[in-house]
This record gives sequence, C-alpha cells and structure tokens, in this order.
Amino acid sequence: MWTGTAVFDLLLGDTRSLKEKRSMVRPVVAELRRRYAVSAAETGHHDLHRRAQIAVALVAADRAHCVEVVEACERLVAQRPEMELLSARVRYLSDEDIESAAGIESGMEIDSGGDVEFPAGQTPVTGDAVTVTGGSHG
Repeated sequence: MWTGTAVFDLLLGDTRSLKEKRSMVRPVVAELRRRYAVSAAETGHHDLHRRAQIAVALVAADRAHCVEVVEACERLVAQRPEMELLSARVRYLSDEDIESAAGIESGMEIDSGGDVEFPAGQTPVTGDAVTVTGGSHG
C-alpha cells in the first residue's frame, strides 16, 4: 500500500476579497476530487487574498499509480490561468516506511485501536519527498 500527498502553494490573480478567493479555489478543489478521486482541501493561507494552499492525498496499491495521479493533479492546478503554481511539495510513503520508522517488524500487530507509539523525537514520515519551486509546471 502506498500513499501520495502533494501540497500546492499558489499565487492567485486579481482578487480583492476572501470571497473572490474562495470563488477561485473551491472549483479547483472540487475538480481535483471529481476528476482524480483524491482527498483535496484548501489547507493554508486562509487569511491572504492572493495566496492559497491546496493539498491532495490518495492511497493506492502501488507507487506508480500514486505518482501518476499526483502528477495529474499538479498539471491540473498548474494549467489554471487564474493562478500561478509557486511550489509543489510531493511525498510518497509506503506502509513499509511507516513500519520501519515505528520499529515495527514484519508480522507484528498494531493494537486494536490502530495506535502505534513512536519513540520520542522519531517521526513516522520517511518516504520520498520532492519540492518544486517557481517556473512553469505544465
């Protein structure tokens, strides 16, 4: 099992209010959800008129599918004429990455609540991460 996540940092065109900003961002989030069956949301810059942050996430059986869908989401956002894609932070994480970060050996079970305790200072995120900044992403 693989998870793919992306966070898109956007500069919006001529917006004068948060209401105008929402009218630009909401259709993009809805289209990402509809077209690619991903979880998508506006996740940052809520109080700024000309900036937005949109994140997407998906779970798939293989890494190749995650890469394909995340890249398609990035292309969709980058091709919107009313906004400029400033950066895209992408991460792919396998269930094995989570297990190894948690010190879980193959075949071990997680408690019935699904909780895993990580040692202090240890993070469960060890997958590939890529950050793309500036320029054209189409």
